[in-house]
Amino acid sequence: MKNKSATRIARDSMGEMKIPADKLYGASTQRAVLNFPVSGRRFDRAFLFALGQIKLSAAKVNRKLKLLKARDANAIIEAARQLRDGHYDEHMVVDIFQTGSGTSTNMNANEVIASLANQRLRHAKPLIHPNDHVNKGQSSNDVIPAVIHIAALLQIKQRLIPELAKLEKSLQSKARAFKSIHKIGRTHLQDATPVTLGQEFGGYAAQIGKAIERLERCYPNLRELALGGTAVGTGINTHPRFAREVCRDLNAAVNEKFREAANHFEAQSAKDTCVEVSGQLKTLAAALIKIANDIRWLSCGPRAGLYEILLSAVQPGSSIMPGKVNPVIAEAVIQVAGEVIGNDAAGTFGAQGSNFELNVMMPLIAYNLLESIRLLANVTGLFRTKCVDGIRANQKGCEATIEKSLMLSTPLVPVLGYDLAAEIAKEAYKKDKTIREIVRERKLLSDRDLAKILDVKNMV
Repeated sequence: MKNKSATRIARDSMGEMKIPADKLYGASTQRAVLNFPVSGRRFDRAFLFALGQIKLSAAKVNRKLKLLKARDANAIIEAARQLRDGHYDEHMVVDIFQTGSGTSTNMNANEVIASLANQRLRHAKPLIHPNDHVNKGQSSNDVIPAVIHIAALLQIKQRLIPELAKLEKSLQSKARAFKSIHKIGRTHLQDATPVTLGQEFGGYAAQIGKAIERLERCYPNLRELALGGTAVGTGINTHPRFAREVCRDLNAAVNEKFREAANHFEAQSAKDTCVEVSGQLKTLAAALIKIANDIRWLSCGPRAGLYEILLSAVQPGSSIMPGKVNPVIAEAVIQVAGEVIGNDAAGTFGAQGSNFELNVMMPLIAYNLLESIRLLANVTGLFRTKCVDGIRANQKGCEATIEKSLMLSTPLVPVLGYDLAAEIAKEAYKKDKTIREIVRERKLLSDRDLAKILDVKNMV
């Protein structure tokens, strides 16, 4: 076991640096570690997977184009595969708040891969160089934007949308189960005309379905990668076939349809696609807030609230009040949604860091975008399994308030007119009677006609 206090000397273009002997990274990374001890936050597994895959595919293409010797390329390919698969995440140490291009993280990967490749080659000369070999045909300025797109698309497709689809299905199931349960509708938090509990849950399912559609509409832009633009978008120091070939290899590896950006200056200098995706995540967050809040309201009680639905008890609700059970899962959903909305604000602000040929807030954008996807995927699954799936209807509670509702005056309007219907509603409220009772007292309609008009089935 290596002595963690021991150091070794590494060199880069600025000179020598002391590196912890048990770390695989080099001088450039160590400078970043010393320069940016800000938050302790690191890029997540999704980001590192995409970064490792780009390095792997790039080495394969450089070997194919005879820009790297087979010996060197093969060593880089194997090292990049290990990095991609998460075997060396502890060596990816640069803080999120760093150089705005993400250069420090790109060099962190280059140096770790170079060290692993050189270990594999067992002191063969010349050594694999992090810039000359691992980073060949690339720049941080096109690699990091590409990583963001790849990681975001894969996480949305593989994690978030499957969870959303399951939640949509669960809500649709509740809509069917509750389709014949009538209850009071509410607008402005006040009594309105009747609806069914199934119609309410059908609305929630439709919100999630539309959220899926909105996210899927982001796919074409996410599939455009900045690779091939290198420093400023001109493609200096890269082979003209490099980006196209890397995309082909990348697609084979992850079963996708990534392609070289149509315009490299847009791809590197602007982060509009990230803002678009983040905006759709914020829209989803707003939808989840609406659904979770409605569920909190509908379940409130049990003695002094609406209590139209019953939630599964997942934990005690109070440290002082015995027997109290709270809608904690819905509360967690709302808190995650708040975080996502904040992440969107940070990412949108990050997009204003697009000056001339480069955005210089890419680590901020990447971290917040991927965190939002991860949090939403996690909490959506919890919302479904620990809350929505277990919802039961309080049918008696739903239907008990319908007859007392003053809004039953609404279907009287086509027959009696708005003004007279309003008079009836006010009188019913004043005398604490029902609409049906007041109409009967005034002898405005026959019992048969009144029963037909006030039949709740006709109102929904």
